[in-house]
Amino acid sequence: MDWLSAWPLLIAAGGEPAASASGGQPTPIVVNITIFVLACFVGYEVITKIPPLLHTPLMSGSNAISGITLVGSLVAAGSGFVALSSLDALVSLLGFLAVTLATINVVGGFVVTDRMLGMFKRKD
Repeated sequence: MDWLSAWPLLIAAGGEPAASASGGQPTPIVVNITIFVLACFVGYEVITKIPPLLHTPLMSGSNAISGITLVGSLVAAGSGFVALSSLDALVSLLGFLAVTLATINVVGGFVVTDRMLGMFKRKD
């Protein structure tokens, strides 16, 4: 099976349909998208309510989470593939993209954290 005909399987984790807890039936994509959109709204509301004094510790925490994402994306990128038209090739390509974006996120987070900590240093 090549990745063009198997794109619906890519929506679920691991390339297989995700089974629901109720009866082993695949979870509809609408439910997954709804959960994602609701999580985006909740995340936005939580982040906008944080006072500026706590931004530096939160940035350090988000850098740690991005580091975990980087490790997971390295595993996906290193899965290897046999042919360019296989599902494994697409997984490796998406893993490489995830490695690139997670690295940019971690480096950018460290730069922003360093600048924010520099604001609290005494000027000599």
